[in-house]
Amino acid sequence: MTSHDFRPSADRSDRALLAYVQQELSAPAEAIAGYAEILLDEAERNGHGEFRDDLEKIHAASRSLIDFIASLVSRSRAPTRGPSEDSEDYRRDLRHNLRTPINAIKGYGEMLREDAAGVDDARALVSDLNRLLEEASRLLERIDGLVSFSLPETEAPAKNAEVGAEPVSAMVAHRFVVSVQPISEGEADRVAVLPSRILVVDDNASNRELLKRRLERQGHSVALAENGYCSLQALRQAPFDLILLDLLMPDISGFDVLSILKSDPDLRDIPVIVISALNEIDSIVRCIEAGADDYLAKPFDPVLLRARIGSSLEKKHLRDREREALEALCIEKERSEQLLLNILPAPIVARLKSGETVIADHVNDVTILFADFVGFTELSSRLPAPELVGVLGCVFSAFDGLALKFGVEKIKTIGDAYMVACGLFDNRDDHAHAVADMALAMAETLDILNETLPAPLEIRMGMNSGDVVAGVIGAHKFIYDIWGDAVNIASRLESNSLPGRIQVSRSTYEHLCRDFILAPRDGLEIKGKGAMEAFFLTGRRQGAASR
Repeated sequence: MTSHDFRPSADRSDRALLAYVQQELSAPAEAIAGYAEILLDEAERNGHGEFRDDLEKIHAASRSLIDFIASLVSRSRAPTRGPSEDSEDYRRDLRHNLRTPINAIKGYGEMLREDAAGVDDARALVSDLNRLLEEASRLLERIDGLVSFSLPETEAPAKNAEVGAEPVSAMVAHRFVVSVQPISEGEADRVAVLPSRILVVDDNASNRELLKRRLERQGHSVALAENGYCSLQALRQAPFDLILLDLLMPDISGFDVLSILKSDPDLRDIPVIVISALNEIDSIVRCIEAGADDYLAKPFDPVLLRARIGSSLEKKHLRDREREALEALCIEKERSEQLLLNILPAPIVARLKSGETVIADHVNDVTILFADFVGFTELSSRLPAPELVGVLGCVFSAFDGLALKFGVEKIKTIGDAYMVACGLFDNRDDHAHAVADMALAMAETLDILNETLPAPLEIRMGMNSGDVVAGVIGAHKFIYDIWGDAVNIASRLESNSLPGRIQVSRSTYEHLCRDFILAPRDGLEIKGKGAMEAFFLTGRRQGAASR
């Protein structure tokens, strides 16, 4: 590739090259201006009025330098291709225009530094002057390299080759132009990758129609609103993926519409691109702070508008997918937690989620109930498996409902046996009453269910109160269970009870005797325990309210 000179008004490479030079010149120039402003403030604050004139000249020269650098990209005069005399004249003029304010800054700065050096309380001012002069010297040294605009002979130098100041700017610009493809003809009306529903809000009918035509050619569905109030009505009547919002409208400003949208939970996630003839920094910043996704000045470039719309829509669709994924995750989490709550008591689930790995508790004064069906083994031999499982499912589901009603914890089912306990959590002092109420309700519920079951069932129950050990066992298909002598006695009382009766121990009797009707049972012998005092629970006393 042969070298050539830049032509900023006609060639992308030249414009990129000039923009890079402008960028490299702007940073030190802004630093010089910043130090000049600090020096002016310090001189005013410290009463050094004698330095003010020179500092203002330095500041004016720095602003002149910044303005000249800012004008580089838009400069219409450009050198012709080839090493012509006109090109050399341009470079010479450019160096001159850059050096003139820098030399003024250096000249006034050096004289001021000499004057301030003899002033006792001007050390801070001298220190900042030194920094300013260092920046000016550094910028002056770089000018020759930065205003040389020839491209390198090859597309990229060898990795370890030493690159001087002169070809660096051209190399950077060339690489940029190669990597960023030019905009093709007709790109403004290319069909969008994500056709979407867009609301155009503008009080000017011509602007609305023009935007509508352009967006429809890209495949979007477009609705129009002639003012702010109409836009809010439209947004509450139909969903939109994007809003193009004019800022200056007679009824309610676009900024107020934007503020209303972002304060509404149902509308705040819709991306908004503000399009306005008001192209000043305050409006842009306030709109972005209020939640606008972008800001375009009128008249806008159609290709740029298409790119901004595409970017906003892509981000919106990504947010929608993230939200859908999060909602699905929350649903699955709720299902998992509900499944866990169907297996384990809620307090145990909370402890497992908090990180406990071993759960084992000694709990004082708990009431346990065992219930078992009489003659179920014989019934299971007569009924088909689906019907048998259906019977158990119907009855145990009804018992589960009673456990929730009375605040009793279902521990497990073993075959046709059903086990519950109360007092394991929250230090309930009415645990025996809750289990007794549930036992009576279980007997009543079974009588009602027997009217619809294929074969009537009888149940016997046993209750006991005492201390237990409770915990979670197993790592796979784990369960929450309770152990101890109190559990064994409740099980024995159930197995030695009579059909349709609820047999309770002496310890449970002590809890229930004032509020429930209990009849003593004589001659009860329990294996491993011998003679045991027991009672049949038959109901609540009149006037004894549930606790």
